[in-house]
Amino acid sequence: MTLPSLLFALLIALLYGALYHLLRGGGFWRLMLYLFLSVIGFAMGYFVGLWLGWTLFPLGPLDLGMTSVGSLVSLILGDWLLRIETKPESKV
Repeated sequence: MTLPSLLFALLIALLYGALYHLLRGGGFWRLMLYLFLSVIGFAMGYFVGLWLGWTLFPLGPLDLGMTSVGSLVSLILGDWLLRIETKPESKV
């Protein structure tokens, strides 16, 4: 992957994270978490698509389909895990 396509991929991944934060809301640290999860999911989607040979929406050396799916799955899973509340244990 060339440097311009890597920078473009990073830009798209950060855009997905920012849009998800716009939809779900939260503070500054939640924005940072969404950006991180989006970039990690984007990279995982790229490598899974490369490994399996799947292409959904190729744009040069970047497959925007698989990377978008990876980013979205990572964001949804991370948000779901973040919103799970634990019940305090009984002191009895």
